[in-house]
Amino acid sequence: MPQFTIKTTYHLPLFRHSIYSAGTPEAACRLAIADNDWSGQREDYESSGESHVTGIWQGAGAAYRGQANSVPPHFWEAVQRKATQFELMLGLAQDHRRRCSAPPIAAAGVARQGRMGDRARRSDRRRRPRSS
Repeated sequence: MPQFTIKTTYHLPLFRHSIYSAGTPEAACRLAIADNDWSGQREDYESSGESHVTGIWQGAGAAYRGQANSVPPHFWEAVQRKATQFELMLGLAQDHRRRCSAPPIAAAGVARQGRMGDRARRSDRRRRPRSS
């Protein structure tokens, strides 16, 4: 039976509690975002992400050696699966939009005008005297 080396990943958020002197909460947030000192960081295990597969290689201990196999989509990270699904749905909507030359309401109006024109032509034929 073949063996595979699988790389699984999960995101472990880090957090820190820092004190900033600022005139407003927004200014304090800007200072916190700009601060690159993470020496007092802690792991936030309660907010860690789901495990997902990020690499597959055929063979034991084969990670990063040779060609990687493609990861089946249902093992991707949820955000990646959602983005791919969104791209697919957006493409379908754009294809549908291209195939429909006029919006449904406008197309119905054109069809209705066409039928009215047919009625008018038929009534004109009735009014004309027949020539014998």
